[in-house]
Amino acid sequence: MTLEDYKSGQVLLIDKPLNWTSFQVVNKLRWEIRQAYNIKKIKVGHAGTLDPLATGLLVICTGKMTKQINTFQGQIKEYTGTIVLGSTTPSFDLETEINETFSTKHITEDLIHETTKQFIGEIDQFPPVFSALKKDGKRLYEYARAGEDVEVKSRKIFIKEFEITKIEDNLVNFRVVCSKGTYIRSLANDFGKALNSGGHLSVLRRTKIGDFNVDKALSIEAFIKALPPKAE
Repeated sequence: MTLEDYKSGQVLLIDKPLNWTSFQVVNKLRWEIRQAYNIKKIKVGHAGTLDPLATGLLVICTGKMTKQINTFQGQIKEYTGTIVLGSTTPSFDLETEINETFSTKHITEDLIHETTKQFIGEIDQFPPVFSALKKDGKRLYEYARAGEDVEVKSRKIFIKEFEITKIEDNLVNFRVVCSKGTYIRSLANDFGKALNSGGHLSVLRRTKIGDFNVDKALSIEAFIKALPPKAE
């Protein structure tokens, strides 16, 4: 691919590794493109954030294609992951320690499958307090980490499919197809509540955004390898 290709606009599919922020991936790709072509500036942005503890599909736009980011962000998304039943965390995932535990003796496989029906269609969802959403100019996670109480308003989201793919003890593997703005961490927390046991997310992978599939995505290393040798 030439420099002009990147400037005129490309859509790059990247498989985000664990413990990277989406912002770090964008910065890394921007820096590598700049180094490879010996240029000072190139527009690079992503269409939809993934939490550091999530892996999977990041749609990265370069050059003039960055104008399409909002369009891509609005498309339907698919995720797979694992919910741990019987315990909760303040962040609804493994970013924070378990703060409460609950009995799961009453939970059957039939109950788990039946409970998914409550979450199909348009629902009200409260985003996690440990999120990058802003309130009064501050990120919600800044309030949460400081131990400050903050009111989080619910919002309408749409869940098209919520499929349980495997149940093993307290671990529930799932696949979800949902609208923009859906927090899978909140879904895990709400699912646990609906089962009267608590729950939190332990694994999350984004597999699709619209027609884009993680099967076609490159690792960061593979993308860098495909670039021209760094200009001297």
